[in-house]
Amino acid sequence: MNDASPNTKPTFRRYQNGDTMWNWTDLTGKIFQADKTYKCPTYVHRAPPCQGGCPSGHDIRGWLSIARGMDKPPAPGMTWQEYAFQRMVAANPFPATMGRVCPAPCEDGCNRNEVDDFVGINAVEQYVGDWAIENKTALPAPPALDGKRVAVIGGGPAGLSAAYFLRLKGHSVTIFESHEKLGGMMRFGIPGYRTPRDMLDAEIGRILAIEGIEARTGVRVGKDVTIEQLDAEFAAIFWAIGAQKGRPLPVPGADAENCITGVEFLDAFNRGWVFSTAKKIVVVGGGDTSIDVASVARRLGHITSAHAHDAPAASTHGYTAHDVTDALRKEGAELVLTSLFPIEKMTAAEHEREDAKREGVDIQGGVMPLEVVKDENGRARALRMCQCTMKGMVPTPIDGTEYEIECDMVISAIGQMADLADGLEALDGGRSAIAIDAVYKVRKMDKHFAGGDVVRPHLLTTAIGHGRIAAETMDHFLAGTPEDKRPKIDVHQFNLLEELHARHLDPSPYDHTQTRGTSAGKFAIHNYEDRGATQIIPHRDLFKGHFNFVERSKRDARLVEADKVLGDFGERIIPLTEAQAKKEGERCMSCGMCFECDNCVIYCPQTAVSRVPKKERAVGRYVQTDYSKCIGCHICMDVCPTGYIQMGLGE
Repeated sequence: MNDASPNTKPTFRRYQNGDTMWNWTDLTGKIFQADKTYKCPTYVHRAPPCQGGCPSGHDIRGWLSIARGMDKPPAPGMTWQEYAFQRMVAANPFPATMGRVCPAPCEDGCNRNEVDDFVGINAVEQYVGDWAIENKTALPAPPALDGKRVAVIGGGPAGLSAAYFLRLKGHSVTIFESHEKLGGMMRFGIPGYRTPRDMLDAEIGRILAIEGIEARTGVRVGKDVTIEQLDAEFAAIFWAIGAQKGRPLPVPGADAENCITGVEFLDAFNRGWVFSTAKKIVVVGGGDTSIDVASVARRLGHITSAHAHDAPAASTHGYTAHDVTDALRKEGAELVLTSLFPIEKMTAAEHEREDAKREGVDIQGGVMPLEVVKDENGRARALRMCQCTMKGMVPTPIDGTEYEIECDMVISAIGQMADLADGLEALDGGRSAIAIDAVYKVRKMDKHFAGGDVVRPHLLTTAIGHGRIAAETMDHFLAGTPEDKRPKIDVHQFNLLEELHARHLDPSPYDHTQTRGTSAGKFAIHNYEDRGATQIIPHRDLFKGHFNFVERSKRDARLVEADKVLGDFGERIIPLTEAQAKKEGERCMSCGMCFECDNCVIYCPQTAVSRVPKKERAVGRYVQTDYSKCIGCHICMDVCPTGYIQMGLGE
């Protein structure tokens, strides 16, 4: 890159002066001494970093190639949006939801960052997800039921994902959910202006519409149904009960009545039990949950007058009047959010932090709580704080920096843990979580598997990935061939055989007789190697000089100012247009997979590289090499923008 104008004028050079693969003075000899070459090109699929960094295992490169128009729909009349949707739900059945709330680790690792700016992966995902809802696009039809029944405990992202992918394996699934509605943290842990409920209902409804998936809501396993009853009725059980308990502050005074956890607050709000908050609130956290708590509290505001039938002033969660609109008059709540880490190092997404500050939340970074200061009635009246430094995840207080933040409520958003009481004690693997092995099997419990926050609280998309992977391992278990390990890069990989099958280009049957001169045989895929499960392609393997600066199509947002935030629960994200989504697809560098640029065809000095005949083309099979002409000059590899061509044949 040009340091004078970073991210605008790529000046990539594969070889710097004095730093070459060969001695340039001998390059001509290397090209023309064909009898001495020993390497020729092969086409090597490797996982892109976006996909390798996606906890749900999305085939991101795959559906971006559909958006760009390179990968055409295989069925007549199918739109590119429907084709992209099918590719998305092969790994994650919640594209509209995740396109809104996932913090997008895929974008952090995007190789396009080395050229100008990452591809707007989340934005394209949301566009396709919304299109599918608007056009009532159904999920792929599952196979016939095989008679094997599986119980899924928990109807959140992990449980719903597992149920969907188990059904695609042919198994019938019964979901047990303690709430009256499905969705888990997508519904009860995230406010509706981030995950609109009609959108969420549509994505969940698609799963429930599949024959062979049943949901039993309002049922708490361990209390209403025992583990022994599940063992007797089902061939396998998947535990996805989440982390429903928030961690209280580990400081003196945190047992005050008006000290609650962020999980409690958001759950109560999302159930419709909270219509206002206290006047002065301190939220302790620094992650996305703490931002949600603070933002919701600002929107709810503080009741300054109420009718006699409202909840008493000592109520932990505020007032629950029967006629809120007429009965209550609100003012903005005063919100302070504290973080152990400096503001720029908080785990919450930067845009969420900026939105919270714009909406009037006072964020204080690099500080730690010392004590909840109580009044004469035993209620919190202030939170005693001090500045701190961090050594890893451990804070160290700075003497002489103590101060107090006056408050009427303290909300702890410092973490979550599973609720394994009331009949579920046998599942506790320590630290209020379920312990699993490498294939998501519960330790010391036959036919029990687990995933999501009950294993390790993390992202929603992580829970979805757990559900997909566990469905695969459970399928092996039910077939009597249990796995003991998983692929190094455990994501939904591009499969060339599936691509050829979709386009009726399957290899011919092979009679397994030994023969010579098989390079022209139609019974195998020649000149191709799949390393997707073991290797992620780095940016240094791409010819980045091929890519010019192209500005990212950014989603617009409806910005809410502090004086307008009260009562504003409308969605903030403005989705991409179709043209913008397609443009982002075009910005994808297709790392590790051919995107049909013709560079290798144009630059081959021996005309050894040519296009595959049009009627035989598919993704990953666009060019071919005539090895009787190839001299191993490496030029095709050097000019391949995506790193798909590697020199290796003949080694």
